[in-house]
Parts: sequence; structure tokens; C-alpha cells
Amino acid sequence: MTSNVYARRGMDRVRSVLAPFGVAAVTTAAFVYVASVDPNQPGHYPTCPFLFLTGLFCPGCGTLRAMHALGHADVIAAIGLNPLAVATAPFLAFWWARWTLRSWQGRPARTSLAHPAYLWAFLAAVIVFWVVRNLPFGRFLAP
Repeated sequence: MTSNVYARRGMDRVRSVLAPFGVAAVTTAAFVYVASVDPNQPGHYPTCPFLFLTGLFCPGCGTLRAMHALGHADVIAAIGLNPLAVATAPFLAFWWARWTLRSWQGRPARTSLAHPAYLWAFLAAVIVFWVVRNLPFGRFLAP
């Protein structure tokens, strides 16, 4: 009877990390695809709709090429293509690891990603990045 309880707890733990591992699998598959299919070659990916319609760079412009560069261990090129995306990646990895650990420990999932002040600060940083990369003095942020 006792071994049955331990087996059930083990299965509950495995089930609890299925969602984080599923997200990791999908993210890894997408990253491997972008690393192997060069976004610098025309015809592989669609054009950014915002860039196409306005001629201006959105905050995400250059992210595919930056992830491709990271997939080839070229961190400097990735930072040159989209520094915001490269800077955000470690935070996303941290939150994923935290989610996985909390799930494994059987602790309840957080109801929010972060404190609202941090989310508003991040949104403000994205908007500033978006505006500055399209101004003449911010061309170094353009992909």
C-alpha cells in the first residue's frame, strides 16, 4: 500500500511538469527551426506587417535574425539585430525554470507573471525602444 502512494505521488509530480516541459519542447523546436532556416534568405519568412505598411521598425523587427544568430552562437550579431529580444531571453528562461520548479514541488501556480510595476516598466521600455530605434539618433538599434 505504501509503495502505491509513492508511485501515485511520483506520477503526480511527472504530470505537474508536463505543461512546462511542453512549453520547453515547443520553444526548442521553434528555436531549432529558426536556427536552421536562415531568416536572412528571402522567401523563408513573411515580412513584418508593421514594417511593410509603415516603413518603420517594430520592437520585434530583427528578432528572428537575432535568434538565428544565437542559434549559431553569435551573440554580438544577435545583440546588433535586436538587443531587447536578446536581453529578454534570460528573464524568460528564469521564469520558465521557476514555473517548472514550483510545478515539481506541487506548489500552486502563480496567478500573475510578475508584479504589475515590473510589467508596466517592461511595457514602457518596449515603447521607448520602439520609438528610439526609428529616430535618426537611434539607428544603432535598428536591425
